[in-house]
Amino acid sequence: MGKLTGACSMASALFLLVGVVPLALAGGHDYGAALSKSILFFEAQRSGYLPGSQRVKWRGNSGLYDGKANGVDLVGGYYDAGDNVKFGLPMAFTVTMMSWSIMEYGSQMGASGELGNAMDAVKWGTDYLIKAHPQPHVLYGEVGDGNTDHYCWQRPEDMTTSRYAYRVDENNPGSDLAGETAAAMAAASIVFRRSNPAYSRELLTHASQVFHHF
Repeated sequence: MGKLTGACSMASALFLLVGVVPLALAGGHDYGAALSKSILFFEAQRSGYLPGSQRVKWRGNSGLYDGKANGVDLVGGYYDAGDNVKFGLPMAFTVTMMSWSIMEYGSQMGASGELGNAMDAVKWGTDYLIKAHPQPHVLYGEVGDGNTDHYCWQRPEDMTTSRYAYRVDENNPGSDLAGETAAAMAAASIVFRRSNPAYSRELLTHASQVFHHF
């Protein structure tokens, strides 16, 4: 599966799937279980220090020095598809789609016991996107090198490939990355508006800066 299609396709499928959750056993298919496994996929893609609540037990901490070579903390976020690179554009799109899934179908997710897990999945992504925007005019869009990474199949816990980070700024613009990142943080700010208003405002501040400075 291509770099941009793995997690993005799963996020899009999640958006479509939750619309049929009330028909959990329609036609002999358990759509509630499908929803649960779709969200669980994102836990398997986590990078960084994993929490005690991590349900995918065969995963461990990884990418703990991401950003160090660039003098910035870029630990966390999600790996892309089947490799160990963190690509900002598909990650931001994934967060956008998951956020809109919660806004549109949060009650159905709640009925299936998955709303909390879905919100955790969004926050795992936005926590990283905040780190990736350390200054108003700076946005990191990639950690790792796809060319070298794709030649080496390793567990993220054992990876030895380059973890250099790449960014867009005033001299190296990237409006596509910036636009999607702003959309992701703006959408997520709505998700957390009631449950975590301070975090919601922080996301909106970053979204506004990214939108206006690129």
